[in-house]
Amino acid sequence: MQMTHIEYNEIENYMLSKMQDIAHDQHHVYRVLYAAIDIAKSIDETDKDVLLAACLLHDIGREKQFANLDNICHAKIGGKMAYEFLLSRQWPIQKALHVKECIAAHRYRSDRAPKSIEAKILFDADKLDASGAIGIARTLIYEGQVMEPLYILSENGTIIADGGGAEISSFFQEYNYKLKNVYDSFFTDRARAIALNRQRTAVDFYNGLFKEITQNYENGRNHLDALLGA
Repeated sequence: MQMTHIEYNEIENYMLSKMQDIAHDQHHVYRVLYAAIDIAKSIDETDKDVLLAACLLHDIGREKQFANLDNICHAKIGGKMAYEFLLSRQWPIQKALHVKECIAAHRYRSDRAPKSIEAKILFDADKLDASGAIGIARTLIYEGQVMEPLYILSENGTIIADGGGAEISSFFQEYNYKLKNVYDSFFTDRARAIALNRQRTAVDFYNGLFKEITQNYENGRNHLDALLGA
Protein backbone atom coordinates (compact mmCIF):
# COMPACT_ATOMS: atom_id res chain seq x y z
CA MET A 1 0.00 0.00 0.00
CA GLN A 2 1.30 3.44 -0.95
CA MET A 3 -0.77 6.52 -0.25
CA THR A 4 -1.99 8.36 -3.33
CA HIS A 5 -2.69 12.07 -3.69
CA ILE A 6 -6.42 11.31 -3.57
CA GLU A 7 -6.09 9.38 -0.30
CA TYR A 8 -3.89 12.08 1.17
CA ASN A 9 -6.43 14.76 0.25
CA GLU A 10 -9.26 12.77 1.84
CA ILE A 11 -7.36 12.49 5.12
CA GLU A 12 -6.28 16.13 4.93
CA ASN A 13 -9.85 17.33 4.37
CA TYR A 14 -11.07 15.31 7.35
CA MET A 15 -8.32 16.86 9.48
CA LEU A 16 -9.25 20.38 8.30
CA SER A 17 -12.87 19.82 9.31
CA LYS A 18 -11.76 19.15 12.92
CA MET A 19 -9.27 21.97 13.48
CA GLN A 20 -10.88 24.57 15.78
CA ASP A 21 -8.07 25.24 18.27
CA ILE A 22 -5.86 28.13 17.08
CA ALA A 23 -2.88 26.88 19.10
CA HIS A 24 -3.28 23.44 17.51
CA ASP A 25 -4.57 24.47 14.09
CA GLN A 26 -3.86 23.11 10.62
CA HIS A 27 -0.59 25.05 10.48
CA HIS A 28 0.62 23.17 13.56
CA VAL A 29 -0.39 19.93 11.84
CA TYR A 30 1.57 20.79 8.69
CA ARG A 31 4.66 21.74 10.71
CA VAL A 32 4.46 18.40 12.54
CA LEU A 33 3.97 16.56 9.24
CA TYR A 34 6.95 18.22 7.55
CA ALA A 35 9.18 17.68 10.59
CA ALA A 36 8.18 14.01 10.65
CA ILE A 37 9.04 13.63 6.96
CA ASP A 38 12.44 15.20 7.67
CA ILE A 39 13.08 12.84 10.59
CA ALA A 40 11.92 9.78 8.64
CA LYS A 41 14.31 10.40 5.75
CA SER A 42 17.11 8.68 7.65
CA ILE A 43 14.98 5.79 8.96
CA ASP A 44 14.43 3.19 6.22
CA GLU A 45 11.97 0.92 8.01
CA THR A 46 9.33 3.60 8.54
CA ASP A 47 5.81 2.88 7.29
CA LYS A 48 5.26 6.15 5.46
CA ASP A 49 1.50 5.65 5.02
CA VAL A 50 0.99 5.17 8.75
CA LEU A 51 3.25 8.12 9.53
CA LEU A 52 1.53 10.52 7.13
CA ALA A 53 -1.94 9.58 8.38
CA ALA A 54 -0.92 9.75 12.05
CA CYS A 55 0.65 13.19 11.60
CA LEU A 56 -2.34 14.60 9.75
CA LEU A 57 -4.84 13.24 12.28
CA HIS A 58 -2.93 13.48 15.56
CA ASP A 59 -4.89 16.47 16.93
CA ILE A 60 -8.40 15.82 15.60
CA GLY A 61 -9.56 15.07 19.16
CA ARG A 62 -8.63 18.54 20.42
CA GLU A 63 -12.12 19.98 19.95
CA LYS A 64 -13.67 17.29 22.15
CA GLN A 65 -10.99 17.71 24.82
CA PHE A 66 -11.40 21.48 24.80
CA ALA A 67 -15.16 21.09 25.37
CA ASN A 68 -14.53 18.84 28.38
CA LEU A 69 -11.00 19.46 29.67
CA ASP A 70 -11.19 17.27 32.76
CA ASN A 71 -12.49 14.02 31.32
CA ILE A 72 -11.26 13.66 27.74
CA CYS A 73 -7.71 13.10 26.47
CA HIS A 74 -7.38 14.37 22.91
CA ALA A 75 -4.76 11.76 22.09
CA LYS A 76 -6.97 8.87 23.16
CA ILE A 77 -10.19 10.11 21.56
CA GLY A 78 -8.29 11.34 18.50
CA GLY A 79 -6.78 7.90 17.96
CA LYS A 80 -10.22 6.33 18.09
CA MET A 81 -11.61 8.90 15.64
CA ALA A 82 -8.72 8.35 13.24
CA TYR A 83 -9.14 4.57 13.43
CA GLU A 84 -12.84 4.76 12.60
CA PHE A 85 -12.25 7.24 9.78
CA LEU A 86 -9.53 5.15 8.16
CA LEU A 87 -11.64 2.00 8.36
CA SER A 88 -14.41 3.91 6.58
CA ARG A 89 -11.87 4.60 3.81
CA GLN A 90 -11.14 0.85 3.48
CA TRP A 91 -7.76 0.94 5.22
CA PRO A 92 -6.48 -2.44 6.44
CA ILE A 93 -7.40 -2.95 10.08
CA GLN A 94 -3.79 -3.40 11.23
CA LYS A 95 -2.64 -0.19 9.55
CA ALA A 96 -5.59 1.77 10.95
CA LEU A 97 -4.86 0.33 14.40
CA HIS A 98 -1.20 1.33 14.03
CA VAL A 99 -2.25 4.93 13.30
CA LYS A 100 -4.54 4.85 16.33
CA GLU A 101 -1.69 3.70 18.57
CA CYS A 102 0.68 6.38 17.22
CA ILE A 103 -1.84 9.12 17.97
CA ALA A 104 -2.70 7.73 21.41
CA ALA A 105 0.99 7.87 22.42
CA HIS A 106 1.96 11.30 21.08
CA ARG A 107 0.96 13.40 24.10
CA TYR A 108 3.68 14.88 26.34
CA ARG A 109 1.55 14.58 29.48
CA SER A 110 1.08 10.84 29.25
CA ASP A 111 2.46 7.67 30.76
CA ARG A 112 1.82 5.88 27.46
CA ALA A 113 5.23 5.93 25.79
CA PRO A 114 5.43 5.51 21.99
CA LYS A 115 6.66 2.06 20.98
CA SER A 116 6.81 1.83 17.18
CA ILE A 117 9.23 3.93 15.15
CA GLU A 118 6.29 5.74 13.55
CA ALA A 119 4.90 6.62 16.98
CA LYS A 120 8.31 7.87 18.10
CA ILE A 121 8.68 10.05 15.00
CA LEU A 122 5.21 11.56 15.51
CA PHE A 123 6.02 12.21 19.17
CA ASP A 124 9.29 13.90 18.25
CA ALA A 125 7.79 15.97 15.43
CA ASP A 126 4.99 17.17 17.70
CA LYS A 127 7.43 18.08 20.47
CA LEU A 128 9.58 20.02 18.02
CA ASP A 129 6.64 22.37 17.68
CA ALA A 130 6.91 23.01 21.44
CA SER A 131 10.58 23.96 21.16
CA GLY A 132 12.25 27.27 20.40
CA ALA A 133 10.38 30.44 19.50
CA ILE A 134 7.40 28.62 17.98
CA GLY A 135 6.86 26.64 21.19
CA ILE A 136 6.73 29.82 23.26
CA ALA A 137 4.41 31.56 20.78
CA ARG A 138 1.99 28.63 20.74
CA THR A 139 2.02 28.35 24.52
CA LEU A 140 1.16 32.03 24.92
CA ILE A 141 -1.71 31.64 22.46
CA TYR A 142 -3.04 28.62 24.33
CA GLU A 143 -2.71 30.33 27.72
CA GLY A 144 -4.88 33.13 26.36
CA GLN A 145 -7.44 30.67 25.03
CA VAL A 146 -7.96 29.04 28.41
CA MET A 147 -7.65 32.39 30.24
CA GLU A 148 -4.50 31.51 32.15
CA PRO A 149 -2.23 34.43 33.08
CA LEU A 150 1.29 35.26 31.99
CA TYR A 151 2.44 34.95 35.61
CA ILE A 152 1.19 34.53 39.17
CA LEU A 153 2.79 36.23 42.17
CA SER A 154 3.53 34.56 45.48
CA GLU A 155 2.62 36.17 48.81
CA ASN A 156 6.04 37.83 48.97
CA GLY A 157 5.57 39.33 45.51
CA THR A 158 7.84 37.10 43.43
CA ILE A 159 6.81 35.26 40.28
CA ILE A 160 5.73 31.65 40.87
CA ALA A 161 7.66 29.67 38.30
CA ASP A 162 7.57 26.05 39.48
CA GLY A 163 4.16 25.45 40.97
CA GLY A 164 4.30 26.82 44.49
CA GLY A 165 0.77 25.64 45.26
CA ALA A 166 -0.92 27.99 42.79
CA GLU A 167 -4.42 26.83 41.93
CA ILE A 168 -4.13 27.83 38.27
CA SER A 169 -1.25 27.67 35.84
CA SER A 170 0.62 30.45 34.07
CA PHE A 171 3.05 30.78 31.18
CA PHE A 172 6.02 30.72 33.55
CA GLN A 173 4.80 27.53 35.21
CA GLU A 174 4.10 25.89 31.86
CA TYR A 175 7.56 26.82 30.61
CA ASN A 176 9.23 25.19 33.61
CA TYR A 177 6.96 22.14 33.51
CA LYS A 178 7.10 21.42 29.78
CA LEU A 179 8.91 23.83 27.48
CA LYS A 180 12.17 23.81 29.43
CA ASN A 181 12.22 20.03 29.61
CA VAL A 182 11.06 19.12 26.11
CA TYR A 183 14.68 19.05 24.87
CA ASP A 184 15.36 15.92 26.91
CA SER A 185 12.38 13.94 25.63
CA PHE A 186 13.24 13.13 22.01
CA PHE A 187 13.63 9.59 20.67
CA THR A 188 15.40 10.34 17.37
CA ASP A 189 18.78 11.95 16.78
CA ARG A 190 17.48 14.19 14.00
CA ALA A 191 14.72 15.70 16.15
CA ARG A 192 17.10 16.19 19.06
CA ALA A 193 19.54 18.08 16.84
CA ILE A 194 16.81 20.38 15.49
CA ALA A 195 15.49 21.08 18.98
CA LEU A 196 18.89 21.86 20.48
CA ASN A 197 19.48 24.33 17.68
CA ARG A 198 16.31 26.14 18.77
CA GLN A 199 16.82 25.93 22.52
CA ARG A 200 18.90 29.10 22.99
CA THR A 201 16.11 31.25 21.55
CA ALA A 202 13.60 29.90 24.06
CA VAL A 203 15.95 30.23 27.03
CA ASP A 204 16.87 33.81 26.14
CA PHE A 205 13.21 34.79 25.75
CA TYR A 206 12.18 33.25 29.07
CA ASN A 207 15.09 34.78 31.00
CA GLY A 208 14.56 38.17 29.37
CA LEU A 209 10.85 38.19 30.13
CA PHE A 210 11.42 37.08 33.71
CA LYS A 211 14.04 39.82 34.20
CA GLU A 212 11.89 42.57 32.69
CA ILE A 213 8.86 41.76 34.84
CA THR A 214 10.91 41.30 38.02
CA GLN A 215 12.76 44.58 37.56
CA ASN A 216 9.51 46.40 36.85
CA TYR A 217 7.99 45.20 40.12
CA GLU A 218 11.10 45.85 42.20
CA ASN A 219 11.65 49.36 40.84
CA GLY A 220 7.97 50.20 40.86
CA ARG A 221 7.43 49.20 44.48
CA ASN A 222 10.46 51.16 45.63
CA HIS A 223 9.31 54.29 43.80
CA LEU A 224 5.76 53.84 45.05
CA ASP A 225 6.93 53.60 48.66
CA ALA A 226 8.88 56.83 48.19
CA LEU A 227 5.80 58.59 46.85
CA LEU A 228 3.47 57.51 49.63
CA GLY A 229 3.41 59.08 53.05
CA ALA A 230 3.43 57.24 56.35
